[in-house]
Amino acid sequence: MRTRISLLGSIAALVCLTVAVSHAQQGAGRGQQAPAAPGGRGAGRAPTAPPPINWPSPALPDGPIVLDTAIQHQLQLVVTKGLNQPWSMAFLPGGEILVTERPGRLRIVRNGVLDPVPVKGLPAVQAAGLAGLMDIALHPRFAENKLVYLTYHKPAAGAAPAPGPGGTPGMITLARARWDGAALVEWQDLFSALPSGNASRIAFGKDGMVYMTVGYGDTPVGNPDPAGAPPQDRMSLAGKVLRLKDDGTVPPDNPFVGRTSSRPEIFTLGHRNMLGLAVHPDTGAVFESENGPNGGDEINVLQAGKNYGWPVVNYGRFYLGPRVNNHAWQEGMEDPLVFWVPASATSGLTFYTGDRFPQWKGNVFAGGMRQGEVPRSGHLERIDFNEKWEELHRESMFWELRQRIRDVRQGPDGLLYVLTAENEGALIRMEPAAGPGKTQ
Repeated sequence: MRTRISLLGSIAALVCLTVAVSHAQQGAGRGQQAPAAPGGRGAGRAPTAPPPINWPSPALPDGPIVLDTAIQHQLQLVVTKGLNQPWSMAFLPGGEILVTERPGRLRIVRNGVLDPVPVKGLPAVQAAGLAGLMDIALHPRFAENKLVYLTYHKPAAGAAPAPGPGGTPGMITLARARWDGAALVEWQDLFSALPSGNASRIAFGKDGMVYMTVGYGDTPVGNPDPAGAPPQDRMSLAGKVLRLKDDGTVPPDNPFVGRTSSRPEIFTLGHRNMLGLAVHPDTGAVFESENGPNGGDEINVLQAGKNYGWPVVNYGRFYLGPRVNNHAWQEGMEDPLVFWVPASATSGLTFYTGDRFPQWKGNVFAGGMRQGEVPRSGHLERIDFNEKWEELHRESMFWELRQRIRDVRQGPDGLLYVLTAENEGALIRMEPAAGPGKTQ
């Protein structure tokens, strides 16, 4: 029997909530305070956010779940449960889905069923706060070489794999291994960026290069020198998108190669905590989404060597209320394609190119983990544009589920798949419903 959820009831519950909320709950997926920045929540320090609201997401129904949407109308959601903080997914040629879990496990889903035994072959992962096992991508020639690429937080030498708050941050590391049909073998760490508790995404461009994000958090409120922050420093990899060969080395045509004042791995700079990365299927342009603090989340179209402004310009506020700055743009810094005020906590990004949802062809989908700093407001956003890439519509879906959406991908079957960022997380397959009152 299918589950039908009341949209009006869910929205009413959210509208009635009028209290403020904090992003200090770093498990919610927002950018975390930079490790060296003063003013954290530790003993003797001034708070950087108001007290958090404790309002956990409810358990998902077993489903299938039927929802209505604006132009595609009825969808059926098929739920695969049993995941813990899933982060990313990759589709194997045989139809299986590899799913990373942030605590450091790789899982496999076959025909909608989660294998209870994690995939073998992963190293120790330093999972704390936002850190852990991050993204996964198949090599463009996976059919030939069986190479799987991942990013993860590698434990520092001599550090415990999973320290508590305040422990040594792990190194954001790009790695690859070979898929033997059941496990990962021949693990190689290709490139380590820097110690950080922030996120990392990867994507293969149409040029065959690996684009890798290295997130950053907030500078102190009232920082007199935002232009001196690490995301603006071209000798730091923090707050950057990197461009690497598939062996982890630097391509000779990177924008800052040969400059003594810049790291050659850098492709773009001036980013905060980047939680979405996708390549346009036609143009090959690389699109990136990142969290602002309290508002100022963005989707950017990346151009080699460009500066995207953080923390010099942004549309958001710090968590205690002050504006990040008094202006949202500046000469020499790129404006976002899309921005959110209030915050969406955007995470995961994909283009829809399939035929199963014809009304959505060419649309961009972005996960959202909470709206306006309020828990239980996770959702999936659909955005469509005109031929000049000017935004036309922005539709928020899945409010009824009250789940944080960590990732969204199009599968080889033309369906859309999402991951919920919950301790009792799930993989959700979206498919057209048979219609009102009908069963599949």
